[in-house]
Amino acid sequence: MLYLSFFMSKKTKQTYILMVNLMKLKRGDLVTRKSYNHDTVFKITNIKNDIYYLKGVEVRLYADSTEEDLVKYLEKDTVDLTEEIKTPKIPEDRSEYFYLPAKILHIDGDKEYLEKCLNFYKKKGVLAIGRKISEDHIYEAILPLLKEFKPDIVVITGHDAYYRKKGSIEDLKNYKNSINFIKAVKVARNYEFSHEKLVIIAGACQSNYEELIKAGANFASSPGRINIHALDPAIIATTLALTERSKEINLLNLLNKTKYGHNGIGGIKCNGLMYVGYPR
Repeated sequence: MLYLSFFMSKKTKQTYILMVNLMKLKRGDLVTRKSYNHDTVFKITNIKNDIYYLKGVEVRLYADSTEEDLVKYLEKDTVDLTEEIKTPKIPEDRSEYFYLPAKILHIDGDKEYLEKCLNFYKKKGVLAIGRKISEDHIYEAILPLLKEFKPDIVVITGHDAYYRKKGSIEDLKNYKNSINFIKAVKVARNYEFSHEKLVIIAGACQSNYEELIKAGANFASSPGRINIHALDPAIIATTLALTERSKEINLLNLLNKTKYGHNGIGGIKCNGLMYVGYPR
Protein backbone atom coordinates (compact mmCIF):
# COMPACT_ATOMS: atom_id res chain seq x y z
CA MET A 1 0.00 0.00 0.00
CA LEU A 2 1.81 3.09 -1.22
CA TYR A 3 0.94 6.63 -0.26
CA LEU A 4 2.41 8.86 -2.98
CA SER A 5 1.86 12.51 -3.77
CA PHE A 6 -0.97 13.34 -6.14
CA PHE A 7 1.36 15.74 -7.91
CA MET A 8 3.97 13.09 -8.84
CA SER A 9 4.18 12.22 -12.51
CA LYS A 10 3.24 8.67 -13.53
CA LYS A 11 6.84 7.90 -14.44
CA THR A 12 8.13 9.25 -11.12
CA LYS A 13 5.59 7.15 -9.20
CA GLN A 14 6.56 3.99 -11.09
CA THR A 15 10.25 4.60 -10.40
CA TYR A 16 9.52 5.28 -6.72
CA ILE A 17 7.44 2.12 -6.37
CA LEU A 18 10.25 0.07 -7.95
CA MET A 19 12.78 1.58 -5.54
CA VAL A 20 10.55 0.80 -2.56
CA ASN A 21 9.98 -2.79 -3.65
CA LEU A 22 13.73 -3.26 -3.84
CA MET A 23 14.22 -2.00 -0.31
CA LYS A 24 15.12 -4.67 2.21
CA LEU A 25 12.67 -4.75 5.09
CA LYS A 26 14.26 -4.21 8.48
CA ARG A 27 13.34 -3.90 12.14
CA GLY A 28 11.33 -0.77 12.81
CA ASP A 29 9.79 -0.59 9.34
CA LEU A 30 6.03 -0.15 9.01
CA VAL A 31 4.32 -2.78 6.86
CA THR A 32 0.92 -4.20 5.90
CA ARG A 33 -0.02 -7.77 4.90
CA LYS A 34 -1.25 -8.66 1.42
CA SER A 35 -3.17 -11.71 2.68
CA TYR A 36 -5.28 -9.52 4.98
CA ASN A 37 -5.96 -6.86 2.35
CA HIS A 38 -3.62 -4.39 4.10
CA ASP A 39 -6.17 -3.89 6.91
CA THR A 40 -3.66 -3.26 9.70
CA VAL A 41 -0.40 -1.34 9.90
CA PHE A 42 2.35 -3.19 11.77
CA LYS A 43 5.86 -2.41 12.93
CA ILE A 44 8.54 -5.06 12.42
CA THR A 45 9.88 -5.87 15.88
CA ASN A 46 12.18 -8.76 15.00
CA ILE A 47 13.36 -10.92 12.12
CA LYS A 48 14.44 -14.50 12.78
CA ASN A 49 14.89 -17.41 10.38
CA ASP A 50 13.15 -15.43 7.62
CA ILE A 51 10.08 -14.91 9.82
CA TYR A 52 9.05 -11.31 10.44
CA TYR A 53 7.56 -10.61 13.87
CA LEU A 54 5.01 -7.82 13.84
CA LYS A 55 3.26 -5.53 16.30
CA GLY A 56 0.17 -3.48 15.49
CA VAL A 57 0.76 0.27 15.41
CA GLU A 58 -2.81 1.11 16.46
CA VAL A 59 -4.39 -2.30 17.10
CA ARG A 60 -3.31 -4.31 20.16
CA LEU A 61 -2.09 -7.21 18.06
CA TYR A 62 1.02 -9.36 17.55
CA ALA A 63 1.52 -11.38 14.39
CA ASP A 64 4.21 -12.99 12.25
CA SER A 65 4.68 -13.27 8.51
CA THR A 66 6.99 -14.15 5.67
CA GLU A 67 8.59 -11.35 3.70
CA GLU A 68 6.57 -12.24 0.59
CA ASP A 69 3.32 -11.25 2.31
CA LEU A 70 4.56 -7.85 3.47
CA VAL A 71 4.36 -4.47 1.78
CA LYS A 72 6.21 -1.49 3.15
CA TYR A 73 3.94 1.23 4.48
CA LEU A 74 5.30 4.56 3.28
CA GLU A 75 3.24 6.88 5.46
CA LYS A 76 5.98 8.26 7.70
CA ASP A 77 3.61 9.95 10.10
CA THR A 78 0.57 7.94 11.11
CA VAL A 79 -2.62 9.96 11.39
CA ASP A 80 -3.36 11.31 14.85
CA LEU A 81 -7.01 10.47 15.51
CA THR A 82 -7.05 12.05 18.97
CA GLU A 83 -8.96 15.14 17.91
CA GLU A 84 -11.40 13.12 15.81
CA ILE A 85 -12.50 10.97 18.75
CA LYS A 86 -15.42 12.79 20.32
CA THR A 87 -15.42 12.86 24.11
CA PRO A 88 -17.15 15.27 26.53
CA LYS A 89 -15.44 18.59 27.23
CA ILE A 90 -15.32 20.74 30.32
CA PRO A 91 -17.42 23.87 29.59
CA GLU A 92 -15.33 26.84 28.47
CA ASP A 93 -17.33 29.19 30.67
CA ARG A 94 -16.08 28.43 34.18
CA SER A 95 -16.92 31.78 35.74
CA GLU A 96 -19.39 30.25 38.22
CA TYR A 97 -18.82 26.48 38.45
CA PHE A 98 -15.69 24.41 38.86
CA TYR A 99 -15.17 20.92 37.47
CA LEU A 100 -13.28 17.93 38.87
CA PRO A 101 -12.84 15.16 36.27
CA ALA A 102 -12.32 11.63 37.55
CA LYS A 103 -8.80 10.32 38.16
CA ILE A 104 -7.60 7.38 36.06
CA LEU A 105 -5.05 4.70 36.86
CA HIS A 106 -3.98 3.04 33.61
CA ILE A 107 -2.05 -0.23 33.90
CA ASP A 108 -0.80 -1.58 30.59
CA GLY A 109 1.31 -4.55 29.59
CA ASP A 110 2.67 -2.63 26.60
CA LYS A 111 4.84 0.47 26.98
CA GLU A 112 4.11 1.94 23.53
CA TYR A 113 0.34 1.57 23.87
CA LEU A 114 0.52 3.00 27.39
CA GLU A 115 2.27 6.09 26.05
CA LYS A 116 -0.39 6.47 23.34
CA CYS A 117 -3.13 6.33 25.97
CA LEU A 118 -1.38 8.75 28.34
CA ASN A 119 -0.96 11.19 25.47
CA PHE A 120 -4.66 10.83 24.69
CA TYR A 121 -5.64 11.55 28.32
CA LYS A 122 -3.38 14.60 28.38
CA LYS A 123 -4.88 16.04 25.20
CA LYS A 124 -8.37 15.53 26.61
CA GLY A 125 -7.49 17.25 29.90
CA VAL A 126 -7.83 14.21 32.17
CA LEU A 127 -5.51 13.33 35.05
CA ALA A 128 -4.12 9.83 34.47
CA ILE A 129 -1.36 7.86 36.13
CA GLY A 130 0.23 5.19 33.97
CA ARG A 131 2.20 2.10 34.87
CA LYS A 132 3.73 -0.47 32.52
CA ILE A 133 3.42 -3.91 34.15
CA SER A 134 3.52 -7.27 32.37
CA GLU A 135 0.11 -8.91 32.21
CA ASP A 136 1.04 -11.84 34.46
CA HIS A 137 2.15 -9.51 37.27
CA ILE A 138 -0.64 -6.94 37.27
CA TYR A 139 -2.66 -8.79 39.89
CA GLU A 140 0.33 -8.65 42.25
CA ALA A 141 1.00 -4.95 41.73
CA ILE A 142 -2.47 -3.46 41.47
CA LEU A 143 -3.49 -3.27 45.14
CA PRO A 144 -0.60 -1.01 46.28
CA LEU A 145 -1.25 1.25 43.28
CA LEU A 146 -4.96 1.53 44.12
CA LYS A 147 -4.13 2.42 47.71
CA GLU A 148 -1.52 4.97 46.66
CA PHE A 149 -3.40 6.82 43.93
CA LYS A 150 -7.05 6.20 44.92
CA PRO A 151 -8.39 6.41 41.35
CA ASP A 152 -12.02 6.64 40.29
CA ILE A 153 -11.28 4.52 37.21
CA VAL A 154 -8.71 1.77 36.69
CA VAL A 155 -7.80 0.44 33.24
CA ILE A 156 -6.25 -3.04 33.09
CA THR A 157 -5.01 -3.90 29.61
CA GLY A 158 -2.12 -5.06 27.44
CA HIS A 159 -2.10 -8.05 25.10
CA ASP A 160 -4.37 -11.07 24.86
CA ALA A 161 -5.48 -13.63 22.29
CA TYR A 162 -8.04 -16.39 21.94
CA TYR A 163 -6.47 -19.51 20.44
CA ARG A 164 -9.41 -20.90 18.48
CA LYS A 165 -7.56 -24.05 17.42
CA LYS A 166 -7.15 -25.08 21.06
CA GLY A 167 -10.87 -25.41 21.67
CA SER A 168 -13.80 -23.92 23.57
CA ILE A 169 -14.34 -20.17 23.75
CA GLU A 170 -15.32 -20.64 27.40
CA ASP A 171 -12.08 -22.36 28.50
CA LEU A 172 -9.70 -19.78 29.98
CA LYS A 173 -6.75 -22.03 29.12
CA ASN A 174 -7.37 -21.10 25.49
CA TYR A 175 -6.51 -17.44 26.09
CA LYS A 176 -3.11 -15.76 26.28
CA ASN A 177 -3.80 -13.41 29.22
CA SER A 178 -7.51 -13.40 30.08
CA ILE A 179 -6.88 -15.31 33.31
CA ASN A 180 -4.28 -12.71 34.32
CA PHE A 181 -6.69 -9.85 33.67
CA ILE A 182 -9.42 -11.68 35.61
CA LYS A 183 -7.14 -12.12 38.61
CA ALA A 184 -6.31 -8.41 38.56
CA VAL A 185 -9.98 -7.43 38.28
CA LYS A 186 -10.85 -9.59 41.29
CA VAL A 187 -8.16 -7.89 43.39
CA ALA A 188 -9.42 -4.46 42.36
CA ARG A 189 -13.06 -5.34 43.02
CA ASN A 190 -12.20 -6.81 46.40
CA TYR A 191 -10.50 -3.48 47.22
CA GLU A 192 -13.67 -1.57 46.28
CA PHE A 193 -16.93 -3.53 46.07
CA SER A 194 -18.99 -0.71 44.57
CA HIS A 195 -19.13 -0.54 40.77
CA GLU A 196 -20.01 3.16 41.15
CA LYS A 197 -17.04 4.11 43.34
CA LEU A 198 -14.44 2.29 41.26
CA VAL A 199 -15.01 1.72 37.57
CA ILE A 200 -12.89 -1.12 36.16
CA ILE A 201 -12.14 -1.32 32.43
CA ALA A 202 -10.34 -4.55 31.57
CA GLY A 203 -9.14 -6.73 28.72
CA ALA A 204 -7.34 -6.53 25.40
CA CYS A 205 -7.63 -8.17 21.98
CA GLN A 206 -9.97 -11.19 21.99
CA SER A 207 -10.23 -11.32 25.80
CA ASN A 208 -12.91 -13.38 27.57
CA TYR A 209 -15.50 -10.64 28.00
CA GLU A 210 -18.04 -12.66 29.98
CA GLU A 211 -15.58 -13.81 32.64
CA LEU A 212 -14.12 -10.33 33.06
CA ILE A 213 -17.59 -8.91 33.69
CA LYS A 214 -18.33 -11.73 36.15
CA ALA A 215 -15.06 -10.96 37.96
CA GLY A 216 -16.23 -7.39 38.58
CA ALA A 217 -15.31 -5.26 35.57
CA ASN A 218 -17.69 -2.48 34.51
CA PHE A 219 -16.40 -2.64 30.93
CA ALA A 220 -14.46 -5.38 29.21
CA SER A 221 -13.31 -6.73 25.87
CA SER A 222 -14.04 -8.55 23.68
CA PRO A 223 -17.68 -9.68 23.18
CA GLY A 224 -16.94 -10.67 19.58
CA ARG A 225 -13.46 -12.05 20.39
CA ILE A 226 -11.97 -9.51 17.99
CA ASN A 227 -8.99 -7.19 18.19
CA ILE A 228 -9.38 -3.75 19.76
CA HIS A 229 -7.77 -0.41 19.04
CA ALA A 230 -4.96 0.67 21.37
CA LEU A 231 -7.04 3.68 22.50
CA ASP A 232 -10.37 1.89 23.05
CA PRO A 233 -10.00 1.47 26.86
CA ALA A 234 -8.84 5.10 27.12
CA ILE A 235 -11.86 6.33 25.14
CA ILE A 236 -14.21 4.63 27.61
CA ALA A 237 -12.26 5.94 30.61
CA THR A 238 -12.05 9.51 29.30
CA THR A 239 -15.75 9.72 28.49
CA LEU A 240 -16.66 8.60 32.01
CA ALA A 241 -14.11 10.96 33.57
CA LEU A 242 -15.53 14.01 31.76
CA THR A 243 -19.24 13.27 32.22
CA GLU A 244 -21.03 14.75 35.25
CA ARG A 245 -22.00 12.33 38.00
CA SER A 246 -25.63 13.38 37.71
CA LYS A 247 -25.78 12.26 34.06
CA GLU A 248 -26.36 8.68 32.95
CA ILE A 249 -24.00 7.42 30.28
CA ASN A 250 -25.67 6.43 27.02
CA LEU A 251 -24.13 2.97 26.82
CA LEU A 252 -24.65 2.36 23.11
CA ASN A 253 -23.31 5.79 22.15
CA LEU A 254 -20.28 5.23 24.37
CA LEU A 255 -19.44 1.85 22.85
CA ASN A 256 -19.85 3.29 19.36
CA LYS A 257 -17.06 5.77 20.08
CA THR A 258 -14.61 2.85 20.07
CA LYS A 259 -13.08 1.44 16.89
CA TYR A 260 -15.22 -1.71 16.64
CA GLY A 261 -18.23 -0.80 18.77
CA HIS A 262 -20.00 -3.41 20.89
CA ASN A 263 -18.10 -6.27 19.24
CA GLY A 264 -14.86 -4.93 20.69
CA ILE A 265 -15.94 -3.69 24.14
CA GLY A 266 -19.10 -4.11 26.19
CA GLY A 267 -20.19 -3.08 29.67
CA ILE A 268 -22.87 -2.10 32.15
CA LYS A 269 -24.87 1.12 32.44
CA CYS A 270 -23.45 3.76 34.73
CA ASN A 271 -23.30 7.48 35.44
CA GLY A 272 -20.45 9.85 34.73
CA LEU A 273 -17.76 10.43 37.34
CA MET A 274 -16.99 14.16 37.17
CA TYR A 275 -17.85 16.39 40.13
CA VAL A 276 -19.26 19.86 39.49
CA GLY A 277 -19.01 22.48 42.24
CA TYR A 278 -20.19 25.99 43.05
CA PRO A 279 -19.01 28.71 43.52
CA ARG A 280 -15.76 28.69 41.63
